[in-house]
Amino acid sequence: MHQRYRHMIGHGAIVILIALIGGFGLASSLIGGFEFIPGRIVQFDLFGNPEAWARAHVGGLLNGLFVIGVALSAHALQVTARAGKHLAWMLVGTGYGNTVFYWGALFAPNRALTFADNVHGPANVASYIGLLPAFIFAFVAMVAMVVLARCAFARQ
Repeated sequence: MHQRYRHMIGHGAIVILIALIGGFGLASSLIGGFEFIPGRIVQFDLFGNPEAWARAHVGGLLNGLFVIGVALSAHALQVTARAGKHLAWMLVGTGYGNTVFYWGALFAPNRALTFADNVHGPANVASYIGLLPAFIFAFVAMVAMVVLARCAFARQ
C-alpha cells in the first residue's frame, strides 16, 4: 500500500479518535456530569447541548470512516499517482475541516451554519471558525468524489 494511503488511514483514525472523545462530551451533556465511579456522578455543566455533541460524535465517526474508505478504495482501484495525491489532501482536509465544524458548532449559537445570525441564533467567532473550513471542503469533497468516480470507471 502506498504511503499516502497509509497516511490517510492514520488521519482518518485521528478524526475518529476526536469523535470518540466527543462521545464523552455527549454522555456528560446527557447526564449532567460524568460517572467516574459506578453510582456516583460528578455533576458539572458542559458547553454545547446534547444534540450538538451527538453531531460531533457521530459526524466525526462518519468523516473518519469516509477518509479511511476513500484510502482503501483508491488503493484497490490503483489510482494514478496524481489522482492519489489529490485525493489524499482533499479527503484529509475534509475530515479535519468537518471536525472543526462540528466542534465549532458546539460554541456557536447559530450552529456554525452561516457566517451571520440565523434562525438558530446569533453568529460569533466560533461560527466563522466552524463554517469556513467545512464550507470550503464541502466543495473539495465533491470534486474528490468526481475524481474517485472517474478512476473507478476508467478503462484499464
